[in-house]
Amino acid sequence: MANAAKPVPAGFHTITPQLVLDDAAAAIEWYKRAFGAEEVSRSTPGPDGKIMHAELKIGDSHLMMNDAMMNAKGAKSRGGSATSFWLYVADADALFTRAVGAGATVQMPLADQFWGDRAGCVADPEGISWWIATRKEDLSMPEIQERFDAFMKQMTPAGQPSA
Repeated sequence: MANAAKPVPAGFHTITPQLVLDDAAAAIEWYKRAFGAEEVSRSTPGPDGKIMHAELKIGDSHLMMNDAMMNAKGAKSRGGSATSFWLYVADADALFTRAVGAGATVQMPLADQFWGDRAGCVADPEGISWWIATRKEDLSMPEIQERFDAFMKQMTPAGQPSA
């Protein structure tokens, strides 16, 4: 057995998310349709045909996943997830439309944001939030703060846009 050439496998980043899903096989197919994910690997099915480990690649990033088993629960069985992902792409409008067409639920409509991104948020069928964004402007922190202050002035005390 050869020793690893590097501590981080080729093509991976230091942090690689791993999702525990209620239906990993269906999620894999959805990520392919909605985000153009490439399936890198999928383990031989484990107990009850469950996916023990799978890897997808979206853009230049890997995403690991497996079915809920033993004591682990998936996001859907928990009523959603506190986890969200940012997916930076060249054309946020096209990918947002593609994801919604594949069955994503819009959580925040796609719009130009005060921090310089065109971004919006969708939930996948497992209940995980995906921010889809394209950087439109490179802003300094003072510019972002100025825009944030203007944005907040448009909000009512309850945090809702004013009429």
